[in-house]
Amino acid sequence: MGEGHLFDASMIETILLTLKLAAITTVVLLLVGTPLAWWLARTRGPWKEVIASLVSLPIVLPPTVLGFYLLIAMGPDSPLTALLGFKLSFTFEGLVLGSVIYSLPFVVNPIRNAFEAMGDRPMEVAATLRASRLDAFVTVALPLALPGLMTGAILGFAHTVGEFGVVLMIGGGIPGETKVLSVTIFDYVETLQWGKAHVLAGGMLVLSFVVILAMLLLERRLNRGRT
Repeated sequence: MGEGHLFDASMIETILLTLKLAAITTVVLLLVGTPLAWWLARTRGPWKEVIASLVSLPIVLPPTVLGFYLLIAMGPDSPLTALLGFKLSFTFEGLVLGSVIYSLPFVVNPIRNAFEAMGDRPMEVAATLRASRLDAFVTVALPLALPGLMTGAILGFAHTVGEFGVVLMIGGGIPGETKVLSVTIFDYVETLQWGKAHVLAGGMLVLSFVVILAMLLLERRLNRGRT
């Protein structure tokens, strides 16, 4: 089967859509995940581990299973659709919601670990200086947890770029709307367009390597700064 040009306008559209999805998802995850991570790190309540387990569930749950239940939740007959007045399945907004849920543990857990490593002492000192809880959180806790925040952001972005099962289930492959990189590679393989599949898969391979290298270098630099 002829492949034509290995890099065309549709591939650029797919790449830009994927980057847009990853960027929006990462911002939402940081806004939602940071206070959630703080609560998990500081609370001693009985529901702490239950909530932590729910947050981490996407790590072990097969993506198609998560995608299946998200598809039901976003379908035309779901309570969520009745509440919103429109369905989220097979829309870009639905992809964002599904991506947030799917990548949540990859952002929350590093930030939570950073908050826990900080200990209680910095916040106690801030309290003695009459700083409000919000002020202490913004000026003390967040700067100290910056390595965890950066790690979470990098992991959340990269994980969203590479997700497949969830986006396929809830978004399908609508060009310009829900057809992201992983779905496009799958389509190219199915239609025996190996060259185009190699171009996109190779790009994602390089991205994955860069993400891992960036995290290692960042951790090394931060550790040097603390010594």
